[in-house]
Amino acid sequence: MTDDTTLPRAKFKRVLLKISGEALMGDQGYGLHPPTVERIAREIKSVHDMGVEICMVIGGGNVFRGLQGSAQGMERTTADYMGMLATVMNALAMQSSLERMDVNTRVISAIRMDEVCEPYIRRRAVRHLEKKRVCIFAAGTGNPYFTTDTAATLRANEMRCEAIFKGTKVDGVYDKDPVKHADAKRYETVTYDEVLQQHLGVMDASAIALARDNDLPIIVFSLDEAGGFRGILNGDGTYTRVHG
Repeated sequence: MTDDTTLPRAKFKRVLLKISGEALMGDQGYGLHPPTVERIAREIKSVHDMGVEICMVIGGGNVFRGLQGSAQGMERTTADYMGMLATVMNALAMQSSLERMDVNTRVISAIRMDEVCEPYIRRRAVRHLEKKRVCIFAAGTGNPYFTTDTAATLRANEMRCEAIFKGTKVDGVYDKDPVKHADAKRYETVTYDEVLQQHLGVMDASAIALARDNDLPIIVFSLDEAGGFRGILNGDGTYTRVHG
């Protein structure tokens, strides 16, 4: 029998992981790249194995982005609902990968589609987390004009998560695009107000304001770094903490 004192201890008990739909594309320009979905699922499993309760929100930009559809002449409400349906597709793909790794997972949709996923009922979702099931919240808030960033912050507050982990392509928040500027400076910590005032692009303004009003920290880290998610929960790794 393994001595519990030898197991790694996580800094958080319950967290929400927010990733973009584009993170599931891999090197493709569109859609789902199954090996990439599987790689991210392994990262989630490694944290789940530590005993951390995990919920997720995945964007839909790899399939359809409502704002872009609206910009091309489509009616905004219709475009946003199409984007919400795209998030359900991504959530089901992630659920499939996680359950192949023996991680019990529930997809919970803000828009009812009972044949493929559960409707969002807060107390039921909390119970799933208590039973160590990964909960993937899909279809945003169920309303047009709200992004998945806002949905992630809303659900994290409702689930009483201790932090939002925002997985990106870079290892934190920078004062300018580090891909384009070699002299870009990474912040160790940054306040909600600084993110808003300097337009640092961590999340949209509504999501940042909701996190600020509920004192919910946001951890921005690189999803491309193997073991990065688990490392931060162990107190290691490179990231930026957004706080009050």
